[in-house]
Amino acid sequence: MTRDIIDAIKIVITTFVFSSVLMPVMIRIAKHVGAIDRPRSEEGNRHIHKKEVPFFGGLGIFLSFLMGYMLFGSPSIKMNSILIGSFIMILTGITDDVSPIKSWQKLIGHLIAAAVITFYGDITLNNITAFGINLDFGIFAYPLTILFIVACANIINLIDGLDGLSGGICSIFFITIGIIGLYQGRSGSLVMILTFAMLGSTLGFLLFNFHPAKIFAGDCSTFLGFIIAIISLLEFKGPALISFFVPLAILAIPILDTLFAIIRRMLKKQPIFKADKQHLHHQLLGMNFSQVNTVLIIYLIDILFSVATLLFMIKDQKLGIIIYIILFVLILWFVFHTSIISDKNPERMKLIGNKIKKVKPIKKDKEKEEKTTN
Repeated sequence: MTRDIIDAIKIVITTFVFSSVLMPVMIRIAKHVGAIDRPRSEEGNRHIHKKEVPFFGGLGIFLSFLMGYMLFGSPSIKMNSILIGSFIMILTGITDDVSPIKSWQKLIGHLIAAAVITFYGDITLNNITAFGINLDFGIFAYPLTILFIVACANIINLIDGLDGLSGGICSIFFITIGIIGLYQGRSGSLVMILTFAMLGSTLGFLLFNFHPAKIFAGDCSTFLGFIIAIISLLEFKGPALISFFVPLAILAIPILDTLFAIIRRMLKKQPIFKADKQHLHHQLLGMNFSQVNTVLIIYLIDILFSVATLLFMIKDQKLGIIIYIILFVLILWFVFHTSIISDKNPERMKLIGNKIKKVKPIKKDKEKEEKTTN
């Protein structure tokens, strides 16, 4: 067990160092090619930041992950499919970061990447057993797996609304999966290599993405969700419903935030992909929490879900279930006391909008301003 932990730490430290060194390079490249996020007032002041921030943080994570695989991984058909699919996701993200493309065009890239994993890598969700009933998906296993992968990729992308938010949530996921894998004695397996390589790469990105962010993941953040989906399918690929429930529980916050966004937009009869400023982090900002405190609160909630999952999997299932219930009751309270689903409280909506507008911009170096202008 001690040896397994040491091996895991080696992977994390190696990818963390490489990612930390690589991020300043990504910043320079992003600025050079014009892959920069510029706050856009025409989107209803949805953008929290008030200065230009370069993209390509997701690309840096991918390159660090790739380095981790080359040093610690082993070639296989599954790994080949993951590398090919990841490259397609990153290429789609880079294209959008440099010159925005339409949602349906990005979706095509995501579907192709997911299809590579499903058909070439043969990584599928075949069946689930719950309450003594076995549900075999048969031929529908392929579209369901593709849907799951694409959904995970976009869930992480949707929650990427504050400095350090998506990177922190993904890091919590990787840590939790890593602990479960080590406890179950599966160190050195493909899924553990993926998990620890991604953990180090994402933590290196967080050094530059936490508030005030020097770099954003950009649309390449879909790569994080893409790998999370693959890890979930590999790590908990079993017939029992509990196996599939574990990764979903760890990702409860981004999943619920996305679900609330879909319900909210359907009630308003708006396209479900239409951006707005009513996400979980916007609600907390409207309660007069700062950007940093808002992110830390969401981290805390996500950590509690992870602790419940760890207890459920390796210690005390009853205690884990109790914590799950308490957390979901608190979430229900939050739903009914905020406008995260409906605009029944116009005063709170106004407060959220004003809070976002009042976020103080970070002063830029005059020399940098001149370069941006030129």
